[in-house]
Amino acid sequence: MPTRIERMSAIELLSRYRRKTLSPVEATKAVLAQIDRLNPTYNAYCLVDHAAALKSARASEKRWMRGKPVGPLDGVPVGLKDLMLTKGWPTLRGSKAIDPNQAWDEDAPSTDRLREAGAVFLGKTTTPEFGWKGVTDSVLTGVTRNPWDKSKTPGGSSGGASAALAAFMGPLMTGSDGGGSIRIPAAFTGVYGIKGSFGRVPAYPASPFGTVSHIGPMTRTVADSALMLQVMAQPDWRDWYQLESTGVDYTKGLNKGVKGLKIGYSPDLGYAKVDPEVAKAIADGAKLFQRLGAKVEEVDPSGGTSVFKDSHETFQAHWFAGAANLLSRYSAKQRSQMDSGLQAAAEGGAKYSLLEYMAAVKRREDLGTQMNKFHETYDLLLTPAMPIAAFEAGIEVPKGSGLTRWTEWTPFSYPFNLTRQPAASIPCGFTRAGLPIGLQLVGPLYGEAVVLRASRAFEEARPFAMPDL
Repeated sequence: MPTRIERMSAIELLSRYRRKTLSPVEATKAVLAQIDRLNPTYNAYCLVDHAAALKSARASEKRWMRGKPVGPLDGVPVGLKDLMLTKGWPTLRGSKAIDPNQAWDEDAPSTDRLREAGAVFLGKTTTPEFGWKGVTDSVLTGVTRNPWDKSKTPGGSSGGASAALAAFMGPLMTGSDGGGSIRIPAAFTGVYGIKGSFGRVPAYPASPFGTVSHIGPMTRTVADSALMLQVMAQPDWRDWYQLESTGVDYTKGLNKGVKGLKIGYSPDLGYAKVDPEVAKAIADGAKLFQRLGAKVEEVDPSGGTSVFKDSHETFQAHWFAGAANLLSRYSAKQRSQMDSGLQAAAEGGAKYSLLEYMAAVKRREDLGTQMNKFHETYDLLLTPAMPIAAFEAGIEVPKGSGLTRWTEWTPFSYPFNLTRQPAASIPCGFTRAGLPIGLQLVGPLYGEAVVLRASRAFEEARPFAMPDL
């Protein structure tokens, strides 16, 4: 177990609170000190509220001293992505278009559930403007950097969350994922992130990008994500799309292993280009699952169809039309202050006709149906999380790549936003340059438990590494 408090997992912190060998105040102070030391370098937080965090920690300390914690996360420090409403703090979404001088008197559902569970809120983590792209920089908060190499991006749009985790600036972070925004940064920074099935974690207000957007936890351990998901997945009437509670406890059964599971391994989804270092790490990960007792087969999950190859255009029709919908709410003056890439994406999205959009909806249905068919045979799909490692911070696409938009280098993430399935990124190795590589596990609809179980088996066999900061 780590001896430095800021490096401890939520599970370890709670164990020590229970034994009264550590207090929430000590833990919060340690994490705040780490934020003070490292946030100026990595820009993971756009807001830190020392006074509020310590007040919350002192209240938690009193509850633990009485032996009456208020909930399963009582006293655990948490960072909140700056797309999620939080009482008392502005939620500016990385944008100059949001007026900070308004009533901030409502929590988003996930914020609400975490607050009820006793979490200590540290502050808001950075995001690109409205979470629109797979890297984290914005006109409002500047460039967020990767703790493994500060010249590199931590990914996005939950890049502030991933950078904070990798730099030990908090054990638990909220993330959102509309096209990979949990899994991209988790892969680029060597942390764990899982998006549940669409509707598993209630969201409010609904994402302007529509039904591809999911909410989930980001942590340094699988058990912490299971605990956090258990809290966040509780129902909230404000989300029209929320799933009915199944009564499943995601913290149970984590250590059942993968023996007997059938895993389909796809190195490229039939069309994606993958960096050789990444490809080797993922292939090694597939072999590890086989050694752990799973039956692993290399497969073409498309079943010989073009559903994955077509998914790029399908996703862009959904995402960029969402961007057009979003920007239509703002004045020309407000739009002129926004990220130029977001403006360009919205302009492209506005050009889709209704019939073209409905054709994309039909292609999305075909992809989802194909994955339902796939999971009739396989418990899980294993792929790279990203085809590349982290690249230069402050740009949308890698230099010299010839690419235009972030969707062009994320072929493994957005298909499973279209299909609404649970998916996670697990650290599985490093490039020769020392940058993390992420392995993706995709479960059947509503199969979060099997994704977590397989993730835990992998983590136990190959413990996640963190930078020495």
